[in-house]
Amino acid sequence: MGINRPITVGRIDYANVWPIFHYAEEQLSADRFKIEKRVPSALNRALRQGEIDITSMSSFAYAENAENYLLLPDLSVSAKGRVNSILLFLKKPLEEVLKGRIALTATSATSVNLLKILMKLYYNAEPSYITMEPKLDEMLEEADAALLIGDTAIHASWENAKRGQTVIDLGELWRNWTGYGMTFALVAVRKEIAAEYPEAVADVHRALLASKEKSLRELTPLVEKACALLGGDSAYWSRYFKELHYDFGANEQAGLTLYFDYAHQLGLLPNEVQMQFFEDQNVLKVNK
Repeated sequence: MGINRPITVGRIDYANVWPIFHYAEEQLSADRFKIEKRVPSALNRALRQGEIDITSMSSFAYAENAENYLLLPDLSVSAKGRVNSILLFLKKPLEEVLKGRIALTATSATSVNLLKILMKLYYNAEPSYITMEPKLDEMLEEADAALLIGDTAIHASWENAKRGQTVIDLGELWRNWTGYGMTFALVAVRKEIAAEYPEAVADVHRALLASKEKSLRELTPLVEKACALLGGDSAYWSRYFKELHYDFGANEQAGLTLYFDYAHQLGLLPNEVQMQFFEDQNVLKVNK
């Protein structure tokens, strides 16, 4: 390939990303492409250091280095309302939490900064924060509320159904406040890889789009996989995948631009973000 290795594609293996990748590997030949599964923070670091070439990544991590990346069009993990796996678990009444301490997961900058935006600009509150490993009981021993994401949040929500604690879905809260959905993850490629190997990047893009479309057209394989690997029942997982949104059109871009603007306003992002997109023949389309 000219880089002495296959084009390497990073995959976050949370259930919410499954539709984009479930069928992709069978379309990407092993002699030209390699799929690597890592936790989000490790993928972000590997892309930044050039160890991988294309990856699913958190929206906030993309924004921190957007000048180095291109987005693969029409791919995201978004929610028009509730997301069901970005959840704030409250041990105390909300009015006490707003003046108290919140334990943050160590696994997602997008969700952590979404919470900080909502706390400051929606609730006009400035609680203190502590970052911990994503273990709900331990987090709630140290804090008045705890933020969990992904499969860990899903399992905690099932347990919470027995406890009856208040749970706030950050996707739903963002929608109620702004009128926009929220985009939690994107797929990005390093600019130099897109420039040197546009055909290979286009092959990856087409494989991911095809996987998304096939997965969402027939959810049964993903639902069965989720039940087998993560527990729960088919009704839950069917609703879960249907309530997520995997496109990245004008509405998703507008909602994410607002998120980036708020993050910059609060000093969470040092830079303004201008999204750039990969196109076949390496044509850049700038979203203005």
